[in-house]
Amino acid sequence: MEVGSWGIALATHLANLGNDVKVWSFSEEEKNLINNERKCMFLPNVELPENIVCSNNIEEVVKDVEFILHVTPSKFTRETFKQYKDFVGKTPVIICSKGFEKDTLSTLDEVILDEKPDTRVGILSGPSHAEEVSIGIPTLLVIASKDEQILRLVQNTFMCNKMRIYTSTDMKGVEVGAALKNIVAFCAGACAALELGDNTVAALITRGLSEITRLGVELGGKRETFYGLSGLGDLIVTCMSEHSRNRKAGKLIGAGRTLEETKKEVGMVIESIDNIEVAYELANIHGIDVPIIDTVYKVIYRGLDPKVAVEQLMTRAKRKE
Repeated sequence: MEVGSWGIALATHLANLGNDVKVWSFSEEEKNLINNERKCMFLPNVELPENIVCSNNIEEVVKDVEFILHVTPSKFTRETFKQYKDFVGKTPVIICSKGFEKDTLSTLDEVILDEKPDTRVGILSGPSHAEEVSIGIPTLLVIASKDEQILRLVQNTFMCNKMRIYTSTDMKGVEVGAALKNIVAFCAGACAALELGDNTVAALITRGLSEITRLGVELGGKRETFYGLSGLGDLIVTCMSEHSRNRKAGKLIGAGRTLEETKKEVGMVIESIDNIEVAYELANIHGIDVPIIDTVYKVIYRGLDPKVAVEQLMTRAKRKE
C-alpha cells in the first residue's frame, strides 16, 4: 500500500480489523512521522494503529502480502507501478486511485496491464472521504474485477459494521465513473463560489451524471453502473462535501483565483484539473455531447469567466431531456 490520506485511511481501517499493514512512502520524514509519532500529515487528528508500518523500501512493502492497494494520484500510477511490478507475481493489485493517464488517455487498469499484462487487477471505489473512513464513519464501496477470487478477497477482508463492500465485474464503468465525477465536483465548487444555490447544484449533478453516463458507456462501461456507488454515489459526496479537494478547487477558481494559486492553496493533487483534458479529448474522439465537461475545460484552460460559463450553459439550444 502506498501512503497518502486515502492510503492511510484504508490502512487504518484494515489495521483496526486486526490486519498487519505495510505502507510505502518515498519520504524519510513521512516514514518517521508514521512509525514514530503514529501520525499522517494529511490526517493530523487520527492516531494510527501500531500494526501499520511504513517503509521507504517498496520491494519490502509489496513482497509476501495478500494484496496490494495502489493509491497514488493517477498521474503517478505508471511511474510508481514500474518501481514494484517485478515483485508483484500473482498478488492482486487493487487500484484505489481515480483518474486517467493523460498522455495515453488510458484508464488506470489499462496502465497497469500495459506495464505487466498478467497482473491480477481490481478497482476499489465509491463515495468515500479519507477523513471519514479513518475515523470509522459507515461507508459503502464497490470492488470491481474480472477475477472472482479478488472480489471475494476484498469483500471478506474489508467488510465490517463500519464498511460494506459490493462487488461488480464492470471494471470500466466503476473506473470511469470515479474519474469523471471529479470534474462535476469542480463545477459544484464554482457554483458555491458564485452563490448559485441548491437548484443549480441539483441540476448540475443530474446533468453531470447524464454526461458521465454517455461518455462512460461509450468507453465500455455498463449504464447501470453509473447509477451505483462509483457513479451517482461518488458524484453526490464529492459535489456536496467540504472534504472534497475537487470542490474546493472549483470554489477557488469560481472566486477568481488563478490555476496556480488554486493548486498551491489546495496543497494536494486535484484530480479534476489533472483529468479534464483527458475527458475533453475522449469526448471529442468519440463524438459525445458533454457541454459541462467542455465548459469546465474552457474555464480552466481557456480563461473563460465562470459567470459567463454559467450563462452559456443556461442559454444552449432547446432540447428534450
